[in-house]
Amino acid sequence: MPAIKSLDDLKRIRAEALEKRKVKSASGNVQVTVAMGACGLAAGARETMKAILGQIEAENLNGISVSQTGCIGLCEHEPIVQVTVGEAVKVIYGKVTPEVARRIMDEHIRAGKVLQDYVLPI
Repeated sequence: MPAIKSLDDLKRIRAEALEKRKVKSASGNVQVTVAMGACGLAAGARETMKAILGQIEAENLNGISVSQTGCIGLCEHEPIVQVTVGEAVKVIYGKVTPEVARRIMDEHIRAGKVLQDYVLPI
């Protein structure tokens, strides 16, 4: 985070933070979070993240926010991907390989169909 040296810097950073919050809370917006803790990385989360970002770029998809988080305590299910579409209940997927990640992008995010075989019962 850049140093805040003036009131203008603080106002600019505040405006950016409010804009990010508005985008995340917008109806219809899609949020994808990939667990990238040590266990996730060891299980292939980096490749899963690359597959998600690659599909977004290749298909020029808009309205999708992708982020990463640390370990969420479900190591045996890594790589883990959480998907929230608008105001819908979040869905947490386990054992998400790059191929499954591409299916999530196509079937869940674009077509609205949850991939039940990979949903974690949480």
